[in-house]
Amino acid sequence: MSFVVDQVRRVDSQIDRLQLNAPPPVGPINITGDDQHFPSDRAEHLQSLVKSLSIPSTSRNPLLSASQIHHYLSRAQISLPEEGEDLSVKKHDGEYEQELAWLLVAKATVQVYGLILSRLLDETVALADDVWYWDQVLGSQHATALYSIQTAPLRIAEWSNYVWADVRRRSADFTIRGAGAEAQQSLTARWTEFYGLVKEVVREKGVKEMRKRVVSPVARVRGSVRQKQNELKRCRLRGANALGVLLGEGLMNENMHGEGFATPNGTQGRDKWKASVARNVALMDAVLAKVNEEELAVDKFDAAIAAATDDDPLYDVEVYTQESGEVSELGVHPATIADRLIKMLHARIPEYTQQSKVVVQKHGKPSRIVRYWLPITVGILSSSTILRYLVNRKAEILTWIQEFGHTIRDFWINWCVEPTRKVLQTIRHDKDSEVSIMSKRSLEGDRASLERMVVDFAVDNPGNATETGSPLTEAEISSIRSKVREGDLTPVLKAYEKDLSSPFMGTIRGNLIRALLIQVQKTKVDVEVAMGGIDALLKSQELVFGFVGLTPGILVTIGISRWLSSSFTSRRGADASRKQGHMMRQLRNIDRVLTNSTPTEFGELYYKDHGLLLCEVHVLREAAHKVMPAQIFRDFVEDVEELVDVRTGVKKQRKVVSRIRWAYKRYF
Repeated sequence: MSFVVDQVRRVDSQIDRLQLNAPPPVGPINITGDDQHFPSDRAEHLQSLVKSLSIPSTSRNPLLSASQIHHYLSRAQISLPEEGEDLSVKKHDGEYEQELAWLLVAKATVQVYGLILSRLLDETVALADDVWYWDQVLGSQHATALYSIQTAPLRIAEWSNYVWADVRRRSADFTIRGAGAEAQQSLTARWTEFYGLVKEVVREKGVKEMRKRVVSPVARVRGSVRQKQNELKRCRLRGANALGVLLGEGLMNENMHGEGFATPNGTQGRDKWKASVARNVALMDAVLAKVNEEELAVDKFDAAIAAATDDDPLYDVEVYTQESGEVSELGVHPATIADRLIKMLHARIPEYTQQSKVVVQKHGKPSRIVRYWLPITVGILSSSTILRYLVNRKAEILTWIQEFGHTIRDFWINWCVEPTRKVLQTIRHDKDSEVSIMSKRSLEGDRASLERMVVDFAVDNPGNATETGSPLTEAEISSIRSKVREGDLTPVLKAYEKDLSSPFMGTIRGNLIRALLIQVQKTKVDVEVAMGGIDALLKSQELVFGFVGLTPGILVTIGISRWLSSSFTSRRGADASRKQGHMMRQLRNIDRVLTNSTPTEFGELYYKDHGLLLCEVHVLREAAHKVMPAQIFRDFVEDVEELVDVRTGVKKQRKVVSRIRWAYKRYF
């Protein structure tokens, strides 16, 4: 909700309060005959139009468009009384209908007032953006050179039009169609004359611009840019001055400080607000008529408005009391106000909008076509080459895209999905997910085989197993089995030591090879025991290894996601910092307006400075609405309302700026 909407809503509410607090009409009210159906159909029709023109308190965009206001005023059909008829009451209307007509034109005036303020504010703020663009162009030689390249076709076209117009002026009787109708020899002579005129015009123009050739082309471009910028600044100051006049003399001032919208007191007080409405209609008409006059100097604007309103009968309307002293009478009819509003909506406001567009087109920032014609031209000229390249390498490009998609999919499945699934299976103790480096029954089978081999060796060679050399009993065999489980291979080692003393004979006739193979089996069992320990260690840390396998995929995924998010968040952060920097610049501009202003003898701002202050405050408020929380923004709006109240004085306004700076420094 903007500053204009807030102020217009207050004025509309004050008009409603005036109707609630208005004193009853003086004199008896006679209801006879045809007046028994009170209120009449016309009164109900006017009531519905008044409600349509009222500003609702809950609507986010309560201001009506110019066409809507024009439609409601036309439907009201308020007309002047016939000649010789009482000015205050028409013969087919009662006093109630007359009051409704005044209320309707007052509501329409408030809507038009808000519409004009909004248009002036938007156009003035937009001009500030164009002025800032020219500051950027003048800020560096590179920007100026780029602008000169962008506008080169326009300057060439302007030069060609000048030459062509001068040639046509000098040869008024020469036309290409007429030259074609002449004979061949005459045609050659006339074309020779035409080219001679062109050369003469170009030569004379070169002589006239001899002084301009002293400076560089970039310097000439900078001079034209400064002229455009100065013209925009003058237009902006006129718009700000118009805003200040409407704020200082219009409905807003009447609502806050004037007596026109005060609570009615007595018979004469009933019509004061009507006179205020009439004066404000005349004021708005004068402002719209003078705001876009390029010949009007900024320091003469207030005087021009005063002269225009002095000649307007609506501005000098007064409330006077009839000789009987019973009823107050106003020297203007609501139909006159309605007609003036319709003319403003139909002519003044569209003319102002059109003139503002002309000024912006002539002196404002160039259009997008002018600024980007060079890259657009390069793109169009190279489009065939780019298209040919894409068509010739269509298969390769499609292959690259498919391989890139397959790579992303395989990475996601093999390094993110599968490790995650394995970790979940480990947590659930799934048998298929156990980590192992050897089979479960391998150690038991090898150990049983070793026992059988040692027992068979001891049975075949009892002399190595017992001291007596007698056959082994079951108890001795069981003892050997238990010792083998503990790693004791004494019978085999004794035979191995005995045969090792004579290896050749032990190999042929002894048990050297058999003992050696049994020891190989023993080594295999020992290795499997060690591997079993490692396997048990792996099983105890199975979840850790699962997360280790998942870590690379997680790290790569997080890295890519953070890079993507940082790209967007950095952009959002850059936008936020840019908004904060924009708010800081606006606060600086507000401080500059207050510091550079020359207060009146009452310590208040002049209308021009007041309008500039309102423009800067409006932009600051719109920017703050996007970054501040709702509660803080409401407090900020209160401070802003105090800042734009010029009746408080410049000194207090500067203190308000200081309070805003330290109270909301977090958002600047």
